[in-house]
Amino acid sequence: MKLNIALLAGDGIGPEVINQAVKVSNAVAKKFNHEINWQPALTGAAAIDELGEPYPDSTHEICANSDAVLFGAIGDPKFDNDPSAKVRPEQGLLKMRQKLGLFANVRPTFTFPSLIDKSPLKRERIEGTDLIILRELTGGVYFGERGRKDSGNTAFDTMTYTRPEIQRLAKKGFEMAMSRSKRLCCVDKANVLESSRLWRETVQAMEKDYPEVDVSYEFVDAVAMRLVQWPSTYDVMITANLFGDILTDEASVISGSMGLMPSASVGSKVSLYEPIHGSYPQAAGKDIANPLATVLSAAMLFEDFKLKEEAQAIRDVVNKSLAESIVTEDLAEGEKAYKTSEVGDWLAKNL
Repeated sequence: MKLNIALLAGDGIGPEVINQAVKVSNAVAKKFNHEINWQPALTGAAAIDELGEPYPDSTHEICANSDAVLFGAIGDPKFDNDPSAKVRPEQGLLKMRQKLGLFANVRPTFTFPSLIDKSPLKRERIEGTDLIILRELTGGVYFGERGRKDSGNTAFDTMTYTRPEIQRLAKKGFEMAMSRSKRLCCVDKANVLESSRLWRETVQAMEKDYPEVDVSYEFVDAVAMRLVQWPSTYDVMITANLFGDILTDEASVISGSMGLMPSASVGSKVSLYEPIHGSYPQAAGKDIANPLATVLSAAMLFEDFKLKEEAQAIRDVVNKSLAESIVTEDLAEGEKAYKTSEVGDWLAKNL
C-alpha cells in the first residue's frame, strides 16, 4: 500500500517525538512492503513565527489532500504568558479540527503488563482496563458563542449542540461498541444542563437501531470518580467536548504516564493521529521526551487502514521496549534512562 501522510511536528517536543514515530513507521513499511510519502507542514507557534498564523492555508491543503495526518503537539510559553496575544498556537488546533471536519476524538486507555505496578492507582483497581472515550470535538462550549459584558467584568461561554452533531458521534460510539463488548456509556450532566438533556434523548432514540448494545447513562461528576475506582467496568464512552477533554486526561494516569497514550481524531474524510500529551516546552530540545504515545498513535493510523498486522507489530515492539526497560526518564525510576532518539532507534531496529 502507498500512503501519503501529512506530518505536522508542531511545537516543543513535537518534532522530537514525531521523528521517532517516522522511524518506526518507515521500519514497518519496509518490513511489510508499503510505501509512505511524508508531507511536512507547519502548525502552531512554529507556523505563527514563520507565516503569522497557527494553521495556514498551505498546511490545510497538504492535510486535506493526504490519506492521514500524523501530528505532534502545539503550544509555546511565550504565548501562554501573554494574555493579550491575539493569535495563539492552540487556535490552530481548533481551526484544524473544524476545517478538516474532525468531529470525534478517539482516546483508548489500557494498561501495559510490565508497568501496571508503576501506575499511581492500585493494581487491583486497574488490571484489565481497556476502554475508549469518544469525545465530540467540533462543538460545545469551545465553539459556542462567547464574550464579555459589563465593561469586561462578566464573561460567558455557551455550550451549544445540535442533534445531528450528537447523532454522528453517537453512531460511531455504537459502532465501536458493536465491535467490542457491546457496552456504551453516555456521559452527560442531564440533571442540570439543557444541552446534556438533548444528548441523552438523542442517544436514547438511537438505541432501537443497536438492540445488542447495552447502553447506560451517567453524570460526568460520577464518572470522574468511578473512572479511577473501577475503570475496567467501562468499555466505550461518548461525551461532549468539555467533559471529554477533562475525563481523557484523568484516564491517562491509569497507564502510569501521559507519554504512553495515543489518540485519533476522525472525520468523514481524513483522520489525524496524535499523542495525548502537550508540547512540554521544558523538555524541548533535550532528547528526553517519551515518544511511545506518538509511536502508538502511528499504530492506530495503520490499523485504521486495515493494516492490523502492521499495527500489532508496533504494539508488540513497544511492549517489548517497556518489558526490557528501554525507556525515557519519566519511566526509568532509578534505572538507566534512554534518550528519545535512542528509544526510537531501538524500536525501529527491533521491528
